[in-house]
Amino acid sequence: MRRSLRSKIIAHTFLGLGAITMIFPFLWMISTSLKDISEVFVFPPTFFGEDIRFDNYLQVSERFPFGQFFVNSLKVTSIVVIAQLITGSMAGFAFARLQFKGRDVLFALYLATLMVPPQVTMIPNFITMTHYNLVDTHAALYLPQMANAFSTFLLRQFFLTIPKSLEDAAKIDGCTPFGIYWRIFLPLCKPALATLGVFIFMFVWNDFMGPLVFINSIEKMTLPLGLASMQGMYATDWPVLMAGTVISILPVIMIFLLAQDFFIKGVTLSGLKE
Repeated sequence: MRRSLRSKIIAHTFLGLGAITMIFPFLWMISTSLKDISEVFVFPPTFFGEDIRFDNYLQVSERFPFGQFFVNSLKVTSIVVIAQLITGSMAGFAFARLQFKGRDVLFALYLATLMVPPQVTMIPNFITMTHYNLVDTHAALYLPQMANAFSTFLLRQFFLTIPKSLEDAAKIDGCTPFGIYWRIFLPLCKPALATLGVFIFMFVWNDFMGPLVFINSIEKMTLPLGLASMQGMYATDWPVLMAGTVISILPVIMIFLLAQDFFIKGVTLSGLKE
């Protein structure tokens, strides 16, 4: 009994330390966004300065085209999320439910592309975008990401869990393969679509490397690249930069909270498995 209690105390201690380690950068970010620049690196450190400086949040948009960065990120991220949900669900349905020659081999080859690091395809993508005069446009950011093997794999695995009896019943009613996908499978996979949508949103919203390679104009920068451009060569206004960073993570938090209901509904769908 004592040994079990000791194990629980040790486990909770490590979990608590891990939680503090992960939360500390966020607390430092919020704290810094509310301080004067002269109070950022004082020792001993304080959570709040002498005055709470909410005007740092106003200076973000006054000194930088932060609103344009935000709109650009929203535009690119929305296009990629919608495109990947459409292409991923259609390809996942085909690999899970349709019978055609070489299906499994083709899926294995498609899945193997997950092992290729994005950095490897960066130069071929840049050459392709240069050939089509798409460098320094948002199309260079979302076109290479319209389809993804991970999206296809995740949705295919979900489609495999749906009972075949539903598909057979739809066929008896005269549904075509596209009708089965659109009317039966797609409504059932809302939890998987929501989960995948959150993953894609977080990845594209926080992507820094792609905009760094393809975007040159400041008015076309997305948020990660725009925040990086706020850093000066000799000095950086850390409170203003942290205020911009706090604003930039708000959409991710909102998307996660909105998708929570779908995560819970996904558990109830387990009753449909054969």
